[in-house]
Amino acid sequence: MILHYNKKFNSVGSFEMRVYSADGTLTKKYHKSDMYDRAAVDNESIVTDDRILAIEHTVVTYPTTVEFIVEEDLKSLIDLGSWDIQESEQAVQNTYYHISIASDAGFRYVNKNTSAKPQKTTVDKTDSYLWKVTNLKAFKLEDGAESWRVLPRIYFAANNFEFYGIPGNISTWQNYGKWQQGLNADVCNLSPKRVEELQKMTADIKTDKEKAKYLYNYLQQNMRYVSIQLGIGGLKPFPAAFVDEKKYGDCKALANYMCAMLKAVNIPAYYAKVRAGSNEEPYDAAFPNDLSNHIIVCIPFKGDTTWLECTSSTQQFGKLGKFTENRNALLITEDGGKLVNTPKSTDVDNQLNTVVTIKLDADGGAKAQLKILSTGDYRDDYIGMAALKNDEQKQYLMQMLGIKQPSVFNFTPTTDKDGVKEVDIDLEYDKFCDIATGDKQFYKPKVFDLWQVTVPVLEKRKSDYYFGTPMLKTCITTIDLPAGFEVETLPTSQSLKFTYGTYDVKYAYDAGKNQVVSTAKFNLTNQVIPAAKYTEMQVYMDAVAKAQNKKLVIRRKA
Repeated sequence: MILHYNKKFNSVGSFEMRVYSADGTLTKKYHKSDMYDRAAVDNESIVTDDRILAIEHTVVTYPTTVEFIVEEDLKSLIDLGSWDIQESEQAVQNTYYHISIASDAGFRYVNKNTSAKPQKTTVDKTDSYLWKVTNLKAFKLEDGAESWRVLPRIYFAANNFEFYGIPGNISTWQNYGKWQQGLNADVCNLSPKRVEELQKMTADIKTDKEKAKYLYNYLQQNMRYVSIQLGIGGLKPFPAAFVDEKKYGDCKALANYMCAMLKAVNIPAYYAKVRAGSNEEPYDAAFPNDLSNHIIVCIPFKGDTTWLECTSSTQQFGKLGKFTENRNALLITEDGGKLVNTPKSTDVDNQLNTVVTIKLDADGGAKAQLKILSTGDYRDDYIGMAALKNDEQKQYLMQMLGIKQPSVFNFTPTTDKDGVKEVDIDLEYDKFCDIATGDKQFYKPKVFDLWQVTVPVLEKRKSDYYFGTPMLKTCITTIDLPAGFEVETLPTSQSLKFTYGTYDVKYAYDAGKNQVVSTAKFNLTNQVIPAAKYTEMQVYMDAVAKAQNKKLVIRRKA
């Protein structure tokens, strides 16, 4: 159990955790004094105002019942949180949730994946709501499903709130945006001297979009992302002048700084709150509450709205990636908050294009050279590898591409230009053939598979299946046969399709050059596969796997 608090606004009054055996006997009891108290830092944030109380009990026999009794005093909040009714692989015997709140507070709630309704009573201008849920069977979240689309939850909010002593209203997205705008009002300015410098830096650049790109590149080259969450619950950015001087900031500070630079050269831009993470839950347009955990920037160029991820030193100008794409974001405008959709990438935006040359030797060994050109999500993967050690890079690449264990492995990152990252891989194999018998050798005619995913057969899929992004993958492989060998059996060319993708592979043998050339292409046009299309996808993925396992057979010439 982990409880978040801070010393000024939110505190934990009392805590008990009681553990019961299968027959209901109380076997262990924990109190607040048993909890571990530490700063609420993680792999991202290095300094925050928040702290956590945590306790752990190891379950050694099943079934075990655990009861939590917690009293918290919250003096600072934007919404009233949520009730997570059930987790994956968890049965619920009996649970209830009770809220008492002033009748004029503008209390509201919204159900997600549940039809539970409350009993409501009113006494002395106080409304009481009581939800009861019983006998929910445990179920396992299906592979590829997103929990927010499946697990039952109820969100709560009141129209008026007070956060770190600052009152606000979240009855509409517009009102909430006005509150955030108030937080930002005194931090989005640079000194007159700095404004003049930025104007001189961009004076010879012709268009506003080119100026914005120049300033974005300046941000990437000169500022560092450092997550320091201090003051007003981590919602108010550090002043733009602070970032300009110190050369670092968190997502809020860097986004605010980017807006300030654009403002200095008369380009309107908006600070945008978003729920970040691959395939994360979007805002509910009909239920204003703050799910945000990240800030990005939106530039409303006429007919060409441009989005910027300001925490990355390598992201392309105008590209977001799976962390924040294909959902809605809350723009903080002059008129308050406005929900708008972030762009959705296509398969063409996320490409992995490979050219492979394989030279076979008469003993079944081989040397292979791979040239990989990657964009979008794949580019992010290869850029991220730069921080790994050589052995870690090898392990990561072999796992990601499904490469057979070589005797020699050399990885060389090369150019990264115009959003295309190039890497080269050299491989050597003492034994590359799968089977050698008599005068014949059997090969899998490639170094790696374009697609490695298969999914199990299900009688009835209940939830949609999520991939990270749409994608397009190609591979041209040239195999030089050893002297004195020829092709006996060439794999069959195939073309496979399903509603959201295709796989095509063609094989050709040039007897004059004694070469086999294959061209393979795989694309996925939508990363969300509806449950109703799961069986079609399952059959298609199996067919792709079988197509990739076809063997090339060569033999010694008579």
